[in-house]
Amino acid sequence: MSLAVTLSRAQEGAAAPQVVVEVHLSGGLPSTSIVGLPEAAVREARDRVRVAIQNTAFEYPSRRITVNLAPAELPKDGGRFDLAIALGILAAGSQVPRERLDDCEFLGELALSGELRPVPGILPALIRARRCGRRIVVPRANAAEAALVGEGDILLADSLAEVCAWLRGQGELASPATADLDTPPHGGPDMRDVRGQHQARRALEIAAAGGHHILLIGPPGTGKTMLAERLPGIMPAMTESEALESCAIRSLAGEPVDPADWRRRPFRAPHHTASGVALVGGGSLPRPGEISLAHNGVLFLDELPEFSRHVLEVLREPLESGQIAISRAARQATFPAEFQLVAAMNPCPCGYQGDPLHECRCTPDQVARYRTKISGPLLDRIDLCVEVPRVPIADLSAPRGPHDDDTATVRKRVVAAREKALMRAGQPNAELSVVNLERDCALPSAEREWLEGVLDKKGASARAYHRILRVARTIADIEGGPGCVEQVHLAEAMHYRRF
Repeated sequence: MSLAVTLSRAQEGAAAPQVVVEVHLSGGLPSTSIVGLPEAAVREARDRVRVAIQNTAFEYPSRRITVNLAPAELPKDGGRFDLAIALGILAAGSQVPRERLDDCEFLGELALSGELRPVPGILPALIRARRCGRRIVVPRANAAEAALVGEGDILLADSLAEVCAWLRGQGELASPATADLDTPPHGGPDMRDVRGQHQARRALEIAAAGGHHILLIGPPGTGKTMLAERLPGIMPAMTESEALESCAIRSLAGEPVDPADWRRRPFRAPHHTASGVALVGGGSLPRPGEISLAHNGVLFLDELPEFSRHVLEVLREPLESGQIAISRAARQATFPAEFQLVAAMNPCPCGYQGDPLHECRCTPDQVARYRTKISGPLLDRIDLCVEVPRVPIADLSAPRGPHDDDTATVRKRVVAAREKALMRAGQPNAELSVVNLERDCALPSAEREWLEGVLDKKGASARAYHRILRVARTIADIEGGPGCVEQVHLAEAMHYRRF
């Protein structure tokens, strides 16, 4: 029998669908053809594989070789299928045993010498193969990412010759070292570095506890960026599943993954000149953008009005759905994008409106044009809007007060509040559905009438009503007590709202 089957995995967005590599040897003039919707890099694999097999002291069959990559409708790109194709050819020619291929998957690009080169974006394939209960052989250069998934089901190899020796029972392949799941992320900037700004600190704690989006408004140099950089540190630690998801996105984007610091929440701060594709992802072969790289972490947009209006508008759907679907003529991909938005802006073009120490020279029309760069629908999706005023110079050198808690202290309160939400609804308060919101934020008649009256006067939308309830629910969780939402919680939540 001159038919052999090996298994590999393609890359399709954040998914890693299985690819069955079928190799058939038949009579006729010697030739090699690859079918199954291969891109140029995959079609070129026939030359890489042929030379690699010859340089590994195996015989390349002088027969007609047909390689089928199934399913046929799935586009295949890159050199990740080289190892699976080479092993299929060798197995079809009875140079390696076919039965050893049954429960294994193979990923790796072949050099002409037969050495294995790393595969970009390999982490989703490793996770998927492990869930399917199969062993997977990958290049040793991908050991750092393989260490995050665990040992046992993942094997590392340096060359085609080493893999063939293992299949023949003439050696063993190494397993990656397992990353320490209990190691906390490295320390980041501390909340105690922020002097003053007690209202902004309070809002940041609420945002971390409930997963709410926040907008910081203030003159230049008042600490908006300092506050944003400290949000990941006070957020609850990522679970193993969340950390793997975030690392998988970084792997797809070609960014290095550090096993020693893999549980740190992402913090992405793209420049305001970033394009819409850079922010949400795209390209002929769709790649994740900044919002996906911030998955399970923080996306910081400094100088928010300086971003293109078109770029800002593409954020509206991901803010609601937690994912981004990218469609191109030949490829479609979906990437997760459950990020927490932290935006910062000046109150006016010159930045000094309302500053007691600097005169604002902007006209009312200039201020209006500046603020209308942020659309109402986008602003409506931001739960907390906070003024960050100038801190007196004397306060910068004054002794820290009792409310200037460090990051560890604030994180304890945030974790306690988040655990209440998870026990009650299984999700952060910012993600509560309307049904769960009506159950968990049921208001007494007096509080409900008061809230409805205030919101009617302000012309609030239904989305604003629900978001105020979610923020009030988070404030109640932080404060503890009986657990019900009270009027004081509603009043503070509305104080953070821009109508």
